[in-house]
Amino acid sequence: MPTPLRLRTDRRSDGTVVVAATGELDLSNVDAFTDALAAAAGRRDQDGRRLTVDLTAVEYLDSAAINALFDNAAQVRRIVANPILMSVLTISGLASVAEVQAAESN
Repeated sequence: MPTPLRLRTDRRSDGTVVVAATGELDLSNVDAFTDALAAAAGRRDQDGRRLTVDLTAVEYLDSAAINALFDNAAQVRRIVANPILMSVLTISGLASVAEVQAAESN
């Protein structure tokens, strides 16, 4: 049974394309996440702006999700993550190929 995941792709007023995920990212739904990243990459402006991936509302991600982010690192400018994910994103080395920042707490 797939883990609940909601994905949304938006374009901000500055032209940045944002893929936002809500829920959990794991092997059961990583294909949908990868498809959303690929589709968003196709929506980028001709000026080559890269994507922002918003993981603020993601509470868990596994190695499949990390691999998907690595596989798409050339298109990703920034990853904004739930603070509880920062250690795994940093330890994985993802911060060396994309800007990774913790979401601000409310």
